[in-house]
Amino acid sequence: MKADLHIHSCYSDDGELGIPEIMELCRNQGIGLFSVTDHNGVKGAREAASLCTPSQDLSFVAGIEIDCNCKGTDLHLLGYGVNMNGNDFDTLQTAVRRKYLDAVPQMIRSLEQLGIFVDREELMRRSGGEPPTGELFAELLLEDPDQHSNPSLLPYLPGGERSDMPLINFYLDFFAQGKPAYVKIEHPDFKEAVALVRDNGGIPVVAHPGLNLKGREGMVGELMDLGAAGLEVFNNYHQEQQMSYFAGEITRRGALMTCGSDFHGHTKPRIHIGQYKLLEDFREYLDQSVSVISGRTQKKVSR
Repeated sequence: MKADLHIHSCYSDDGELGIPEIMELCRNQGIGLFSVTDHNGVKGAREAASLCTPSQDLSFVAGIEIDCNCKGTDLHLLGYGVNMNGNDFDTLQTAVRRKYLDAVPQMIRSLEQLGIFVDREELMRRSGGEPPTGELFAELLLEDPDQHSNPSLLPYLPGGERSDMPLINFYLDFFAQGKPAYVKIEHPDFKEAVALVRDNGGIPVVAHPGLNLKGREGMVGELMDLGAAGLEVFNNYHQEQQMSYFAGEITRRGALMTCGSDFHGHTKPRIHIGQYKLLEDFREYLDQSVSVISGRTQKKVSR
């Protein structure tokens, strides 16, 4: 069964499409199993679960993607098969929203120190009072003709070296950890995030480890020892060497490997539902792991 276990909807602050649209795209791409994994919340997953009836040819597994931190490194933890009926994830989402709103003034000041000026009132109007994402900062700046002469923005304008996905690239270049406008958010410790997923009946899987741990891929062993049941091995970010390394670590441990596009919509225009890199040598193992996550087999999940 073709699967995409990492999809963001409009319930994510940087997502675009509603659940019905996502489901239709899944059908068009021949996806048999999908998971909505919105940031720090399960509202999208709840809607998807309500729309996926047994009579449909599309299966769904509840999901979430939790911001967390391990020894100073920002990470994302996917949780599959989580209980969506409790209050834990709603409480998490409320807390995260407040932290990001509190960070906005510093984000603006940091950009100003770099000679990049954004209209705060327009930014908050466009965000609907929700925490504005780094991608929204970029969208607002790149739409303003007065900003097009700013040397810092030239790479993201048409023809620039970062113009293939300008919004997410702007975020990665300015707001990601270690970048000049990064503002530290106190996210849950990785072990706490793992416990939150497991306490709600879910399977914790480290999202795109090669993206967050670039150059320190060996840290995944420690994350597995801290309670992760698996790694998202196949996605749109990992190079072949990274996929081989992560897949080897997974098979050695008898853990789970997963796959996902990390679809968002217009903020990542080159990423499409159901499309991600894959090593054929590990397809059978991947299929077995996906079966575990979808609940179709009873293979033991490593802890």
